[in-house]
Amino acid sequence: MKSFACGDVVPGCAASWVSTTDDEILVLVAQHAATAHGITTVTDELVASITDRIVTVS
Repeated sequence: MKSFACGDVVPGCAASWVSTTDDEILVLVAQHAATAHGITTVTDELVASITDRIVTVS
C-alpha cells in the first residue's frame, strides 16, 4: 500500500490518501488539487514533489 499526505506539499492541508499504487494516488491527488486548491494544471515539478513524498505502508 502507498500513502500520501497533502500537507507534505501544501502546509496546513489535512487531506491524505492510501491506495495500492503511486498512479492511483496521483489521480486522487490531482482531483483534490483541483477542487480544494484550484490547481488545474499539474506540472512535472508538482508530480515530482508528490511522488517524492509517497511512502509505502504495510
